[in-house]
Amino acid sequence: MPADLPGLGAAQLVRRQLHVILALDCSGSMTGDKIASLNYAMRAAIPEMRTAAEDNPETDVLIRVLRFSSRAEWHVAAPTPVGQFEWQDVTAGGETGMGEALAMMADVLRPERMPGRQLPPVLVLVSDGQPSDDFEAGLKRLFDSPYGSRSLRVAIAIGSDADYEVLERFIAHPEFKPLRANNAQDLVNRIKWATTAPVKSVSQARNAPDPVTQLALDAERQRRSSDMVW
Repeated sequence: MPADLPGLGAAQLVRRQLHVILALDCSGSMTGDKIASLNYAMRAAIPEMRTAAEDNPETDVLIRVLRFSSRAEWHVAAPTPVGQFEWQDVTAGGETGMGEALAMMADVLRPERMPGRQLPPVLVLVSDGQPSDDFEAGLKRLFDSPYGSRSLRVAIAIGSDADYEVLERFIAHPEFKPLRANNAQDLVNRIKWATTAPVKSVSQARNAPDPVTQLALDAERQRRSSDMVW
């Protein structure tokens, strides 16, 4: 019988990981319809997130969630396979500690915290206001982290008061602009797109020099909003 090829079994077991981290604004301005719509949108997005992962079976899609108000904290701390991901509702209150949330993202976007074969992480920032803490320090820390600088970043601006310029700086791509959600249905659509389209793009675009450019074209179509409610 032929001898086993050395290392073949190990090579077959090496799978790519795609970490998706959502940072959700749970400040006081989100109280009421906005936080209820955010919770509904997250639950509604799960089936499509699972379908996107199933369409890329060679990739392990792992989800984490940060919530930020006066302080940032992990809502889903462990990288959770999308097939096991369930949503527990968040509540709103306090200020907008966005800088702290970005710094906490940076702390996990490191090889020692994300061992294995990694695709560029997908980071989704959702906010309806302006940072109340040191956004500059948090953003620098994120961009200085090994995987933070390589990440694909998506931002969703809720309502008319969101700091659009801050969200553009988080994305840091000239062609990719924040998505705007003006009402509950907009938010559902934006969350669904932000948690599925980037997963497909990152998983499939192996040879594209900048997969974000094509994603930005698709995002442009997503930015068409219905009548303002919030």
